[in-house]
Amino acid sequence: MESKGASSCRLLFCLLISATVLRPGLGWYTVNSAYGDTIIMPCRLDVPQNLMFGKWKYEKPDGSPVFIAFRSSTKKSVQYDDVPEYKDRLSLSENYTLSISNARISDEKRFVCMLVTEDNVFEAPTIVKVFKQPSKPEIVSKALFLETEQLKKLGDCISEDSYPDGNITWYRNGKVLHPLEGAVVIIFKKEMDPVTQLYTMTSTLEYKTTKADIQMPFTCSVTYYGPSGQKTVHSEQAVFDIYYPTEQVIIQVLPPKTAIKEGDNITLKCLGNGNPPPEEFLFYLPGQPEGIRSSNTYTLTDVRRNATGDYKCSLIDKKSMIASTAITVHYLDLSLNPSGEVTRQIGDALPVSCTISASRNATVVWMKDNIRLRSSPSFSSLHYQDAGNYVCETALQEVEGLKKRESLTLIVEGKPQIKMTKKTDPSGLSKTIICHVEGFPKPAIQWTITGSGSVINQTEESPYINGRYYSKIIISPEENVTLTCTAENQLERTVNSLNVSANENREKVNDQAKLIVGIVVGLLLAALVAGVVYWLYMKKSKTASKHVNKDLGNMEENKKLEENNHKTEA
Repeated sequence: MESKGASSCRLLFCLLISATVLRPGLGWYTVNSAYGDTIIMPCRLDVPQNLMFGKWKYEKPDGSPVFIAFRSSTKKSVQYDDVPEYKDRLSLSENYTLSISNARISDEKRFVCMLVTEDNVFEAPTIVKVFKQPSKPEIVSKALFLETEQLKKLGDCISEDSYPDGNITWYRNGKVLHPLEGAVVIIFKKEMDPVTQLYTMTSTLEYKTTKADIQMPFTCSVTYYGPSGQKTVHSEQAVFDIYYPTEQVIIQVLPPKTAIKEGDNITLKCLGNGNPPPEEFLFYLPGQPEGIRSSNTYTLTDVRRNATGDYKCSLIDKKSMIASTAITVHYLDLSLNPSGEVTRQIGDALPVSCTISASRNATVVWMKDNIRLRSSPSFSSLHYQDAGNYVCETALQEVEGLKKRESLTLIVEGKPQIKMTKKTDPSGLSKTIICHVEGFPKPAIQWTITGSGSVINQTEESPYINGRYYSKIIISPEENVTLTCTAENQLERTVNSLNVSANENREKVNDQAKLIVGIVVGLLLAALVAGVVYWLYMKKSKTASKHVNKDLGNMEENKKLEENNHKTEA
Protein backbone atom coordinates (compact mmCIF):
# COMPACT_ATOMS: atom_id res chain seq x y z
CA MET A 1 0.00 0.00 0.00
CA GLU A 2 1.12 3.56 -0.71
CA SER A 3 1.83 5.82 2.20
CA LYS A 4 -0.47 8.71 2.92
CA GLY A 5 2.31 11.31 2.22
CA ALA A 6 3.07 9.92 -1.22
CA SER A 7 -0.56 9.99 -2.08
CA SER A 8 -0.82 13.67 -1.03
CA CYS A 9 2.16 14.71 -3.18
CA ARG A 10 0.71 13.18 -6.26
CA LEU A 11 -2.55 14.96 -5.57
CA LEU A 12 -0.84 18.39 -5.27
CA PHE A 13 1.12 17.90 -8.47
CA CYS A 14 -2.01 17.01 -10.34
CA LEU A 15 -3.80 20.00 -8.93
CA LEU A 16 -1.01 22.40 -9.95
CA ILE A 17 -0.93 21.04 -13.45
CA SER A 18 -4.60 20.91 -14.12
CA ALA A 19 -6.24 23.33 -11.66
CA THR A 20 -8.40 26.00 -13.25
CA VAL A 21 -10.55 26.75 -10.26
CA LEU A 22 -10.97 30.48 -9.62
CA ARG A 23 -11.75 31.91 -6.24
CA PRO A 24 -15.42 32.80 -6.25
CA GLY A 25 -15.99 36.53 -6.91
CA LEU A 26 -12.68 37.03 -8.75
CA GLY A 27 -12.83 38.03 -12.43
CA TRP A 28 -10.31 39.17 -14.97
CA TYR A 29 -7.91 41.79 -13.61
CA THR A 30 -5.73 44.02 -15.76
CA VAL A 31 -2.53 45.82 -14.78
CA ASN A 32 -1.42 48.67 -17.07
CA SER A 33 2.25 49.57 -17.03
CA ALA A 34 4.42 52.03 -18.89
CA TYR A 35 7.34 50.70 -20.89
CA GLY A 36 10.40 50.50 -18.62
CA ASP A 37 8.45 50.85 -15.37
CA THR A 38 7.94 48.13 -12.72
CA ILE A 39 4.88 45.93 -13.13
CA ILE A 40 3.19 45.28 -9.77
CA MET A 41 0.63 42.40 -9.63
CA PRO A 42 -1.12 41.76 -6.29
CA CYS A 43 -2.27 38.15 -5.76
CA ARG A 44 -5.87 39.22 -4.96
CA LEU A 45 -6.46 36.03 -2.92
CA ASP A 46 -7.11 35.69 0.79
CA VAL A 47 -4.34 33.55 2.28
CA PRO A 48 -5.93 30.31 3.70
CA GLN A 49 -5.05 28.95 7.16
CA ASN A 50 -3.64 25.72 5.87
CA LEU A 51 -1.57 27.33 3.08
CA MET A 52 1.39 25.28 2.05
CA PHE A 53 2.96 27.59 -0.56
CA GLY A 54 2.24 30.08 -3.29
CA LYS A 55 3.35 30.15 -6.92
CA TRP A 56 3.15 32.49 -9.98
CA LYS A 57 2.95 31.35 -13.54
CA TYR A 58 2.18 32.82 -16.93
CA GLU A 59 0.47 31.19 -19.87
CA LYS A 60 1.94 30.77 -23.32
CA PRO A 61 -0.13 31.55 -26.40
CA ASP A 62 -0.95 27.84 -26.65
CA GLY A 63 -2.22 27.83 -23.05
CA SER A 64 0.66 25.83 -21.50
CA PRO A 65 1.90 27.24 -18.13
CA VAL A 66 5.38 28.49 -17.28
CA PHE A 67 6.14 28.74 -13.55
CA ILE A 68 8.34 31.64 -12.59
CA ALA A 69 8.24 32.09 -8.76
CA PHE A 70 7.65 29.99 -5.63
CA ARG A 71 7.31 30.94 -1.95
CA SER A 72 6.84 28.48 1.00
CA SER A 73 4.46 29.48 3.76
CA THR A 74 6.63 27.82 6.42
CA LYS A 75 10.21 28.42 5.41
CA LYS A 76 9.52 31.94 4.11
CA SER A 77 11.97 31.23 1.33
CA VAL A 78 11.53 32.42 -2.29
CA GLN A 79 12.60 30.49 -5.34
CA TYR A 80 12.59 31.86 -8.92
CA ASP A 81 12.42 29.50 -11.84
CA ASP A 82 15.05 29.50 -14.49
CA VAL A 83 13.20 31.56 -17.09
CA PRO A 84 15.74 33.65 -19.10
CA GLU A 85 13.48 36.57 -19.95
CA TYR A 86 12.71 37.14 -16.25
CA LYS A 87 16.19 36.60 -14.86
CA ASP A 88 16.89 39.21 -12.12
CA ARG A 89 13.61 40.99 -12.85
CA LEU A 90 11.23 39.25 -10.40
CA SER A 91 10.36 40.00 -6.78
CA LEU A 92 7.74 38.07 -4.73
CA SER A 93 6.62 39.63 -1.43
CA GLU A 94 5.24 37.90 1.68
CA ASN A 95 1.69 38.65 0.61
CA TYR A 96 2.50 37.04 -2.73
CA THR A 97 2.53 40.26 -4.72
CA LEU A 98 4.70 39.78 -7.81
CA SER A 99 6.79 42.69 -9.17
CA ILE A 100 8.49 42.65 -12.61
CA SER A 101 11.05 45.42 -13.19
CA ASN A 102 11.86 47.16 -16.48
CA ALA A 103 8.59 46.34 -18.19
CA ARG A 104 8.87 45.10 -21.78
CA ILE A 105 6.40 44.57 -24.57
CA SER A 106 6.92 40.82 -24.16
CA ASP A 107 5.52 41.09 -20.62
CA GLU A 108 2.05 41.44 -22.08
CA LYS A 109 0.73 38.06 -20.85
CA ARG A 110 -1.81 36.38 -18.60
CA PHE A 111 -0.22 35.84 -15.21
CA VAL A 112 -1.80 33.63 -12.50
CA CYS A 113 -1.27 33.71 -8.71
CA MET A 114 -1.72 30.21 -7.18
CA LEU A 115 -2.19 29.49 -3.43
CA VAL A 116 -1.97 25.79 -2.62
CA THR A 117 -3.37 23.93 0.40
CA GLU A 118 -3.37 20.16 1.07
CA ASP A 119 -6.66 19.68 -0.62
CA ASN A 120 -7.12 22.60 -2.99
CA VAL A 121 -5.48 25.13 -5.32
CA PHE A 122 -6.78 28.73 -5.58
CA GLU A 123 -5.97 30.88 -8.64
CA ALA A 124 -6.28 34.62 -9.44
CA PRO A 125 -5.41 35.63 -13.04
CA THR A 126 -3.98 39.06 -14.03
CA ILE A 127 -3.71 40.47 -17.53
CA VAL A 128 -0.64 42.73 -18.05
CA LYS A 129 -0.77 45.55 -20.61
CA VAL A 130 2.41 47.49 -21.49
CA PHE A 131 2.31 50.90 -23.19
CA LYS A 132 5.08 52.92 -24.81
CA GLN A 133 4.61 56.62 -25.60
CA PRO A 134 5.80 57.40 -29.12
CA SER A 135 8.33 60.11 -29.91
CA LYS A 136 7.11 63.59 -30.77
CA PRO A 137 6.06 63.56 -34.43
CA GLU A 138 8.34 65.39 -36.86
CA ILE A 139 7.79 66.54 -40.42
CA VAL A 140 10.75 65.39 -42.51
CA SER A 141 11.60 65.22 -46.20
CA LYS A 142 9.89 68.59 -46.56
CA ALA A 143 9.41 70.06 -50.02
CA LEU A 144 11.62 73.05 -50.77
CA PHE A 145 8.61 74.76 -52.28
CA LEU A 146 5.06 74.03 -53.43
CA GLU A 147 3.60 75.09 -56.76
CA THR A 148 0.03 76.19 -57.16
CA GLU A 149 -2.31 73.86 -59.04
CA GLN A 150 0.18 70.98 -58.78
CA LEU A 151 -0.22 67.90 -56.57
CA LYS A 152 3.14 67.55 -54.87
CA LYS A 153 4.59 65.76 -51.87
CA LEU A 154 4.65 68.14 -48.94
CA GLY A 155 6.55 65.90 -46.50
CA ASP A 156 6.55 62.86 -44.20
CA CYS A 157 5.29 62.87 -40.62
CA ILE A 158 7.20 60.31 -38.53
CA SER A 159 6.65 59.12 -34.95
CA GLU A 160 8.82 56.32 -33.54
CA ASP A 161 8.94 53.75 -30.69
CA SER A 162 5.25 53.41 -29.99
CA TYR A 163 3.34 50.60 -28.41
CA PRO A 164 0.74 49.87 -29.35
CA ASP A 165 0.87 51.60 -32.72
CA GLY A 166 -0.65 55.08 -33.03
CA ASN A 167 -2.46 57.04 -35.70
CA ILE A 168 -1.15 60.15 -37.55
CA THR A 169 -3.29 63.15 -38.53
CA TRP A 170 -2.36 66.12 -40.77
CA TYR A 171 -3.48 69.73 -40.15
CA ARG A 172 -3.54 72.93 -42.20
CA ASN A 173 -3.72 76.04 -40.04
CA GLY A 174 -5.03 73.93 -37.18
CA LYS A 175 -7.76 72.20 -39.19
CA VAL A 176 -7.71 68.46 -39.97
CA LEU A 177 -6.85 67.55 -43.56
CA HIS A 178 -8.97 64.75 -44.99
CA PRO A 179 -8.18 62.89 -48.19
CA LEU A 180 -9.62 64.64 -51.26
CA GLU A 181 -9.18 63.26 -54.73
CA GLY A 182 -6.67 65.20 -56.74
CA ALA A 183 -5.98 67.65 -53.88
CA VAL A 184 -5.10 65.80 -50.66
CA VAL A 185 -3.51 62.33 -50.65
CA ILE A 186 -2.44 60.72 -47.34
CA ILE A 187 -0.43 57.49 -47.29
CA PHE A 188 0.00 55.82 -43.87
CA LYS A 189 2.25 52.94 -42.94
CA LYS A 190 3.64 51.40 -39.75
CA GLU A 191 6.61 49.16 -39.04
CA MET A 192 7.43 47.08 -35.92
CA ASP A 193 10.96 46.50 -34.70
CA PRO A 194 11.32 42.72 -34.33
CA VAL A 195 13.62 43.13 -31.34
CA THR A 196 11.86 45.84 -29.31
CA GLN A 197 8.40 45.18 -30.75
CA LEU A 198 7.95 48.97 -30.93
CA TYR A 199 6.18 50.62 -33.84
CA THR A 200 7.28 53.42 -36.16
CA MET A 201 4.44 55.27 -37.91
CA THR A 202 4.92 57.25 -41.13
CA SER A 203 2.34 59.38 -42.91
CA THR A 204 3.10 60.95 -46.31
CA LEU A 205 1.08 64.00 -47.42
CA GLU A 206 0.67 64.97 -51.07
CA TYR A 207 -0.97 68.36 -51.40
CA LYS A 208 -2.24 70.63 -54.17
CA THR A 209 -1.52 74.14 -52.95
CA THR A 210 -3.09 77.52 -53.79
CA LYS A 211 -2.09 81.12 -53.07
CA ALA A 212 -4.29 80.89 -49.97
CA ASP A 213 -1.61 78.61 -48.47
CA ILE A 214 0.98 81.43 -48.37
CA GLN A 215 2.33 81.60 -44.81
CA MET A 216 -0.11 78.90 -43.69
CA PRO A 217 1.32 76.52 -41.04
CA PHE A 218 1.14 72.74 -41.56
CA THR A 219 1.41 70.32 -38.62
CA CYS A 220 0.81 66.65 -37.83
CA SER A 221 -0.02 64.73 -34.67
CA VAL A 222 0.18 61.18 -33.35
CA THR A 223 -2.64 59.72 -31.28
CA TYR A 224 -1.75 56.75 -29.05
CA TYR A 225 -2.97 54.81 -26.03
CA GLY A 226 -1.18 54.96 -22.69
CA PRO A 227 -1.79 53.54 -19.22
CA SER A 228 -4.23 56.36 -18.49
CA GLY A 229 -6.00 56.39 -21.84
CA GLN A 230 -5.77 58.05 -25.24
CA LYS A 231 -3.33 60.94 -25.80
CA THR A 232 -2.20 63.14 -28.69
CA VAL A 233 1.18 64.78 -29.36
CA HIS A 234 1.64 67.51 -32.02
CA SER A 235 4.62 68.32 -34.19
CA GLU A 236 6.22 71.72 -34.75
CA GLN A 237 4.74 73.96 -37.44
CA ALA A 238 6.11 73.93 -40.97
CA VAL A 239 5.59 76.81 -43.41
CA PHE A 240 6.31 76.28 -47.09
CA ASP A 241 7.36 78.63 -49.86
CA ILE A 242 4.48 78.75 -52.35
CA TYR A 243 5.37 79.26 -55.99
CA TYR A 244 2.75 80.88 -58.21
CA PRO A 245 2.89 82.52 -61.64
CA THR A 246 2.93 86.29 -62.25
CA GLU A 247 -0.53 87.70 -62.76
CA GLN A 248 0.34 91.40 -62.88
CA VAL A 249 3.35 93.59 -63.59
CA ILE A 250 4.00 97.13 -62.35
CA ILE A 251 6.57 99.72 -63.39
CA GLN A 252 8.26 102.14 -61.02
CA VAL A 253 10.50 105.18 -61.46
CA LEU A 254 13.52 105.34 -59.15
CA PRO A 255 14.44 107.24 -57.16
CA PRO A 256 10.86 108.20 -56.36
CA LYS A 257 10.49 111.93 -57.07
CA THR A 258 7.58 114.30 -57.37
CA ALA A 259 9.17 115.76 -60.50
CA ILE A 260 12.03 114.96 -62.90
CA LYS A 261 14.15 117.69 -64.46
CA GLU A 262 16.65 117.82 -67.28
CA GLY A 263 19.99 116.31 -66.33
CA ASP A 264 18.54 113.80 -63.89
CA ASN A 265 19.30 110.07 -64.00
CA ILE A 266 16.24 107.86 -63.68
CA THR A 267 15.85 104.11 -63.34
CA LEU A 268 12.83 102.17 -64.52
CA LYS A 269 12.03 99.11 -62.40
CA CYS A 270 9.60 96.41 -63.49
CA LEU A 271 8.10 94.01 -60.94
CA GLY A 272 5.92 90.93 -61.29
CA ASN A 273 3.70 89.68 -58.45
CA GLY A 274 4.63 86.03 -59.01
CA ASN A 275 6.78 83.85 -56.75
CA PRO A 276 9.57 83.64 -57.55
CA PRO A 277 9.39 87.04 -59.27
CA PRO A 278 10.48 87.30 -62.92
CA GLU A 279 14.14 88.17 -63.39
CA GLU A 280 13.95 89.64 -66.91
CA PHE A 281 11.56 91.99 -68.69
CA LEU A 282 11.09 93.92 -71.92
CA PHE A 283 11.26 97.72 -71.62
CA TYR A 284 9.58 99.96 -74.21
CA LEU A 285 10.76 103.57 -74.63
CA PRO A 286 8.62 106.33 -76.19
CA GLY A 287 8.53 106.01 -79.97
CA GLN A 288 10.26 102.60 -79.97
CA PRO A 289 7.95 99.68 -80.80
CA GLU A 290 10.59 97.04 -80.03
CA GLY A 291 11.25 96.24 -76.39
CA ILE A 292 14.70 96.25 -74.81
CA ARG A 293 15.48 93.05 -72.92
CA SER A 294 16.95 93.73 -69.51
CA SER A 295 16.92 92.68 -65.90
CA ASN A 296 14.17 94.16 -63.77
CA THR A 297 15.80 97.63 -64.03
CA TYR A 298 16.68 99.94 -66.94
CA THR A 299 18.54 103.24 -66.38
CA LEU A 300 18.35 106.49 -68.37
CA THR A 301 21.14 109.02 -67.78
CA ASP A 302 21.14 112.81 -68.22
CA VAL A 303 17.57 112.91 -69.52
CA ARG A 304 16.43 115.74 -71.77
CA ARG A 305 13.00 117.24 -72.41
CA ASN A 306 12.50 115.00 -75.44
CA ALA A 307 12.48 112.02 -73.04
CA THR A 308 8.98 112.98 -71.93
CA GLY A 309 6.47 110.24 -72.76
CA ASP A 310 5.01 106.84 -71.82
CA TYR A 311 7.34 104.06 -70.65
CA LYS A 312 6.24 100.42 -70.54
CA CYS A 313 7.48 96.99 -69.49
CA SER A 314 6.17 93.45 -69.98
CA LEU A 315 7.02 89.81 -69.35
CA ILE A 316 9.32 88.28 -71.92
CA ASP A 317 7.13 85.20 -72.49
CA LYS A 318 3.83 87.02 -72.08
CA LYS A 319 3.99 90.41 -73.78
CA SER A 320 0.29 91.05 -73.26
CA MET A 321 0.95 91.42 -69.55
CA ILE A 322 2.24 95.00 -69.64
CA ALA A 323 2.48 98.05 -67.37
CA SER A 324 3.10 101.70 -68.25
CA THR A 325 3.91 105.02 -66.62
CA ALA A 326 4.07 108.58 -67.92
CA ILE A 327 7.24 110.60 -67.33
CA THR A 328 7.51 114.36 -67.75
CA VAL A 329 11.00 115.81 -67.94
CA HIS A 330 10.72 119.38 -66.72
CA TYR A 331 12.87 122.10 -68.25
CA LEU A 332 13.50 125.80 -67.73
CA ASP A 333 15.16 128.24 -70.15
CA LEU A 334 16.01 131.88 -69.41
CA SER A 335 17.23 134.53 -71.85
CA LEU A 336 18.26 138.01 -70.59
CA ASN A 337 18.79 140.76 -73.18
CA PRO A 338 21.08 142.57 -72.78
CA SER A 339 23.28 140.61 -70.36
CA GLY A 340 26.78 140.79 -69.03
CA GLU A 341 28.45 144.21 -68.67
CA VAL A 342 26.66 147.02 -70.53
CA THR A 343 27.77 150.69 -70.68
CA ARG A 344 25.35 153.45 -71.66
CA GLN A 345 25.35 157.27 -71.53
CA ILE A 346 23.16 159.18 -69.15
CA GLY A 347 19.79 159.95 -70.69
CA ASP A 348 19.94 157.00 -73.06
CA ALA A 349 17.04 154.55 -73.36
CA LEU A 350 17.75 150.88 -72.55
CA PRO A 351 15.08 148.20 -73.13
CA VAL A 352 15.62 145.10 -70.93
CA SER A 353 13.81 141.76 -71.43
CA CYS A 354 13.96 138.48 -69.48
CA THR A 355 12.31 135.71 -71.53
CA ILE A 356 11.26 132.43 -69.85
CA SER A 357 10.48 129.09 -71.51
CA ALA A 358 9.44 126.26 -69.16
CA SER A 359 7.47 123.02 -68.91
CA ARG A 360 5.04 124.74 -66.56
CA ASN A 361 4.43 128.19 -65.09
CA ALA A 362 7.58 129.65 -63.57
CA THR A 363 8.13 132.46 -61.09
CA VAL A 364 10.38 135.41 -62.03
CA VAL A 365 12.26 137.61 -59.56
CA TRP A 366 14.36 140.70 -60.32
CA MET A 367 17.18 141.75 -58.00
CA LYS A 368 19.34 144.86 -58.02
CA ASP A 369 22.46 144.79 -55.90
CA ASN A 370 20.95 141.90 -53.87
CA ILE A 371 17.73 143.84 -53.21
CA ARG A 372 14.50 142.50 -54.65
CA LEU A 373 12.70 144.78 -57.09
CA ARG A 374 8.95 145.12 -57.19
CA SER A 375 8.86 145.00 -60.99
CA SER A 376 11.11 144.37 -63.93
CA PRO A 377 13.45 147.28 -64.78
CA SER A 378 12.71 149.57 -67.71
CA PHE A 379 14.91 152.54 -68.70
CA SER A 380 13.48 155.24 -70.98
CA SER A 381 16.10 157.76 -69.81
CA LEU A 382 19.04 156.47 -67.82
CA HIS A 383 20.15 158.11 -64.60
CA TYR A 384 23.28 157.53 -62.62
CA GLN A 385 21.28 155.79 -59.89
CA ASP A 386 20.16 153.21 -62.45
CA ALA A 387 23.67 151.78 -62.55
CA GLY A 388 24.16 148.49 -60.71
CA ASN A 389 24.12 144.71 -60.90
CA TYR A 390 20.74 143.34 -62.08
CA VAL A 391 19.79 139.65 -61.79
CA CYS A 392 16.79 137.94 -63.39
CA GLU A 393 16.05 134.68 -61.55
CA THR A 394 13.36 132.10 -62.33
CA ALA A 395 12.34 128.78 -60.80
CA LEU A 396 9.75 126.00 -61.00
CA GLN A 397 8.33 125.77 -57.50
CA GLU A 398 7.23 122.13 -57.81
CA VAL A 399 10.57 120.93 -59.22
CA GLU A 400 13.32 120.84 -56.66
CA GLY A 401 16.60 122.34 -57.83
CA LEU A 402 15.33 123.69 -61.18
CA LYS A 403 16.46 127.35 -61.15
CA LYS A 404 18.05 129.66 -63.72
CA ARG A 405 19.54 133.14 -63.43
CA GLU A 406 21.22 135.70 -65.69
CA SER A 407 22.86 138.98 -64.71
CA LEU A 408 23.27 142.45 -66.21
CA THR A 409 25.91 144.85 -64.96
CA LEU A 410 24.77 148.31 -66.05
CA ILE A 411 27.26 151.19 -66.19
CA VAL A 412 25.87 154.70 -66.80
CA GLU A 413 28.53 157.16 -68.01
CA GLY A 414 28.29 160.96 -68.27
CA LYS A 415 30.48 164.03 -68.84
CA PRO A 416 31.13 166.21 -65.80
CA GLN A 417 28.44 168.77 -65.06
CA ILE A 418 29.21 171.63 -62.63
CA LYS A 419 26.97 173.90 -60.56
CA MET A 420 28.50 176.42 -58.14
CA THR A 421 26.75 178.05 -55.19
CA LYS A 422 27.79 180.75 -52.64
CA LYS A 423 26.82 181.09 -48.99
CA THR A 424 27.85 184.02 -46.76
CA ASP A 425 28.53 183.47 -43.08
CA PRO A 426 26.08 185.37 -40.81
CA SER A 427 29.01 187.36 -39.39
CA GLY A 428 29.86 188.52 -42.89
CA LEU A 429 33.49 187.65 -42.33
CA SER A 430 33.62 184.57 -44.64
CA LYS A 431 31.96 182.97 -47.60
CA THR A 432 31.40 179.24 -48.40
CA ILE A 433 31.71 178.34 -52.06
CA ILE A 434 30.32 174.90 -53.12
CA CYS A 435 31.09 173.16 -56.42
CA HIS A 436 28.43 170.50 -57.22
CA VAL A 437 29.67 167.93 -59.74
CA GLU A 438 27.78 165.18 -61.56
CA GLY A 439 29.39 162.61 -63.86
CA PHE A 440 30.73 159.05 -64.28
CA PRO A 441 33.42 157.87 -64.02
CA LYS A 442 33.92 160.00 -60.93
CA PRO A 443 35.34 163.38 -61.94
CA ALA A 444 38.30 164.82 -60.09
CA ILE A 445 37.69 168.38 -58.67
CA GLN A 446 40.35 171.11 -58.57
CA TRP A 447 40.00 174.69 -57.17
CA THR A 448 41.73 177.83 -58.46
CA ILE A 449 41.57 181.26 -56.69
CA THR A 450 42.33 184.53 -58.52
CA GLY A 451 42.83 187.55 -56.21
CA SER A 452 43.85 188.00 -52.59
CA GLY A 453 42.14 186.56 -49.60
CA SER A 454 42.70 183.99 -46.89
CA VAL A 455 41.38 180.43 -47.16
CA ILE A 456 39.77 179.77 -43.80
CA ASN A 457 39.06 176.07 -44.52
CA GLN A 458 40.67 173.81 -47.08
CA THR A 459 38.47 171.97 -49.58
CA GLU A 460 36.07 169.38 -48.19
CA GLU A 461 34.37 166.67 -50.30
CA SER A 462 31.11 164.78 -49.79
CA PRO A 463 30.66 161.03 -50.55
CA TYR A 464 30.25 160.08 -54.21
CA ILE A 465 26.71 158.72 -54.55
CA ASN A 466 24.80 157.96 -57.76
CA GLY A 467 27.31 159.93 -59.85
CA ARG A 468 27.14 163.05 -57.70
CA TYR A 469 29.22 164.73 -55.06
CA TYR A 470 30.44 168.22 -54.13
CA SER A 471 33.53 170.07 -52.94
CA LYS A 472 33.38 173.21 -50.80
CA ILE A 473 35.84 175.91 -49.74
CA ILE A 474 35.49 178.70 -47.12
CA ILE A 475 37.21 182.00 -47.94
CA SER A 476 37.46 185.54 -46.50
CA PRO A 477 38.38 187.76 -49.48
CA GLU A 478 40.21 191.03 -48.98
CA GLU A 479 39.25 192.13 -52.49
CA ASN A 480 37.13 190.85 -55.31
CA VAL A 481 38.26 187.31 -56.19
CA THR A 482 37.34 184.65 -58.76
CA LEU A 483 37.06 180.98 -57.72
CA THR A 484 37.31 178.39 -60.49
CA CYS A 485 36.11 174.76 -60.09
CA THR A 486 37.48 172.26 -62.60
CA ALA A 487 35.93 168.73 -62.91
CA GLU A 488 37.54 166.13 -65.14
CA ASN A 489 37.00 162.43 -65.96
CA GLN A 490 37.88 160.15 -68.89
CA LEU A 491 35.15 161.70 -70.98
CA GLU A 492 35.68 165.43 -70.64
CA ARG A 493 37.12 168.36 -68.65
CA THR A 494 34.59 170.95 -67.44
CA VAL A 495 35.36 174.38 -65.87
CA ASN A 496 33.10 176.83 -64.04
CA SER A 497 33.94 180.11 -62.18
CA LEU A 498 32.27 182.29 -59.55
CA ASN A 499 33.16 185.95 -58.69
CA VAL A 500 33.19 186.82 -55.01
CA SER A 501 33.04 190.61 -54.12
CA ALA A 502 34.86 192.02 -51.10
CA ASN A 503 32.91 195.51 -50.92
CA GLU A 504 29.85 194.11 -49.44
CA ASN A 505 31.92 192.47 -46.85
CA ARG A 506 33.85 195.68 -45.89
CA GLU A 507 30.71 197.86 -45.68
CA LYS A 508 29.18 195.42 -43.38
CA VAL A 509 32.35 195.36 -41.32
CA ASN A 510 32.46 199.24 -41.12
CA ASP A 511 28.84 199.45 -40.18
CA GLN A 512 29.42 196.91 -37.53
CA ALA A 513 32.47 198.83 -36.24
CA LYS A 514 30.55 202.11 -36.16
CA LEU A 515 27.76 200.45 -34.32
CA ILE A 516 30.14 199.03 -31.80
CA VAL A 517 31.93 202.37 -31.29
CA GLY A 518 28.59 204.19 -30.88
CA ILE A 519 27.50 201.66 -28.31
CA VAL A 520 30.77 202.02 -26.41
CA VAL A 521 30.67 205.87 -26.52
CA GLY A 522 27.04 205.87 -25.40
CA LEU A 523 27.91 203.60 -22.51
CA LEU A 524 30.80 205.88 -21.48
CA LEU A 525 28.60 209.03 -21.64
CA ALA A 526 25.90 207.33 -19.63
CA ALA A 527 28.46 206.37 -17.00
CA LEU A 528 29.82 209.96 -16.84
CA VAL A 529 26.36 211.47 -16.45
CA ALA A 530 25.54 209.03 -13.72
CA GLY A 531 28.75 209.97 -11.85
CA VAL A 532 28.01 213.71 -11.99
CA VAL A 533 24.48 213.23 -10.79
CA TYR A 534 25.67 211.09 -7.95
CA TRP A 535 28.25 213.70 -6.87
CA LEU A 536 25.70 216.52 -6.86
CA TYR A 537 23.33 214.40 -4.92
CA MET A 538 25.86 213.62 -2.22
CA LYS A 539 26.90 217.26 -1.86
CA LYS A 540 23.32 218.44 -1.42
CA SER A 541 22.64 215.77 1.13
CA LYS A 542 25.42 216.99 3.47
CA THR A 543 24.15 220.70 3.48
CA ALA A 544 20.63 219.65 4.22
CA SER A 545 21.75 217.61 7.17
CA LYS A 546 23.38 220.67 8.89
CA HIS A 547 20.19 222.80 8.64
CA VAL A 548 18.12 220.09 10.08
CA ASN A 549 20.32 219.70 13.15
CA LYS A 550 20.17 223.48 13.80
CA ASP A 551 16.42 223.58 13.61
CA LEU A 552 16.13 220.67 15.98
CA GLY A 553 18.27 222.53 18.61
CA ASN A 554 16.10 225.64 18.39
CA MET A 555 13.01 223.60 18.92
CA GLU A 556 14.34 222.04 22.12
CA GLU A 557 15.28 225.45 23.53
CA ASN A 558 11.81 226.84 22.82
CA LYS A 559 10.24 223.84 24.52
CA LYS A 560 12.26 224.38 27.68
CA LEU A 561 11.27 228.12 27.78
CA GLU A 562 7.62 227.23 27.58
CA GLU A 563 7.94 224.80 30.46
CA ASN A 564 9.59 227.45 32.60
CA ASN A 565 6.82 229.94 31.83
CA HIS A 566 4.16 227.55 33.00
CA LYS A 567 5.94 226.90 36.23
CA THR A 568 6.17 230.75 36.98
CA GLU A 569 2.47 231.25 36.41
CA ALA A 570 1.65 228.56 38.85
